Amino acid sequence: MAVPKTREFYKLLRSDTMTRKEKTRITKAKLSRFLFGFNDRRGFVLKVTIYTLLLCIGFVYLYPILYMFITSMQSLEDLLNSSVNWIPSTLYTDNYSKAYSVMNIKDSLMGSLLIATVPTIFQVIVASIVGFGFARYNFRFKKLFFALMIFSFIVPPQILMMPTYRLFSNLELTGSLNAFIVPAALGQGLNSTIFILIFYQFFKQTPQSLYEAAEVDGANQFTCFFRIAIPMAVPAFIIAFLFSFVWYWNETYLTTLYLTSRSNELTTILLQLQQFERTYEAMYPVTENSPNRINEGIKMAGTFISILPLLIVYFFLQRYFVESVDRTGIAGE
Repeated sequence: MAVPKTREFYKLLRSDTMTRKEKTRITKAKLSRFLFGFNDRRGFVLKVTIYTLLLCIGFVYLYPILYMFITSMQSLEDLLNSSVNWIPSTLYTDNYSKAYSVMNIKDSLMGSLLIATVPTIFQVIVASIVGFGFARYNFRFKKLFFALMIFSFIVPPQILMMPTYRLFSNLELTGSLNAFIVPAALGQGLNSTIFILIFYQFFKQTPQSLYEAAEVDGANQFTCFFRIAIPMAVPAFIIAFLFSFVWYWNETYLTTLYLTSRSNELTTILLQLQQFERTYEAMYPVTENSPNRINEGIKMAGTFISILPLLIVYFFLQRYFVESVDRTGIAGE
């Protein structure tokens, strides 16, 4: 039965040419289309379900950040006042000034940028070369090397932690940025296998006829890689760089193990956050009736400062991030 459009539907309801039974049947069909949709159009019920799920998922992710920011803007009086929940009574920024001085932001931010950026650059370059080699060429023991690469990802890193630390210590890599650069340059950086697989899958999908045509025109393998493969794999480079940057930035176990084992001046924001309470008590000694006692607002200000650089990076690069995830088929982690 053909269902009229909305304007025609109201005209039919007001007309006297149709019986009550026919009007009821058309109304039911119209209501069914509105609620459950038809063809490729989603109905009202499905839309409400989807938006409700999106709101719930968004709330789960945004609530901790909102709670962190609101609490960091509250003074001690607001924290002790049970009537103040989400809106502080005054614009209070002293928590941030104290957290800024405690975390030694200038040096720790520079250290975090170095640890997140330099190994990431090496890791992305090496992963792209390895992925291109696996996707483009057939050589002896290729399947064995590929299986060993997957095996290195399956083995939990905690099992290899102590032997790796002994090796790095003997090579005098600990206590410096080299503890992160050398593994990344050798294809054993943080989650390198994932990035190799991303590039392998991306280069595997590129038409072989492009490389064959270039070789007919006299291009060698380096020219094929730099002039054909890399320009086509820009989304894979973006997603590999962003994921690697975030993982290195958020890494605390390795940075604690490699950087704090020897005295050095290199530190990160997350290392400073781990030592936040102890450093605060050293900078602001607590005496009787002292207003310097650490509270939740100061802790939240320090935590919010630690994630602020990543939020800024994501704010400016979110378009490229979403497009690259969509084109490379990565679901995220």
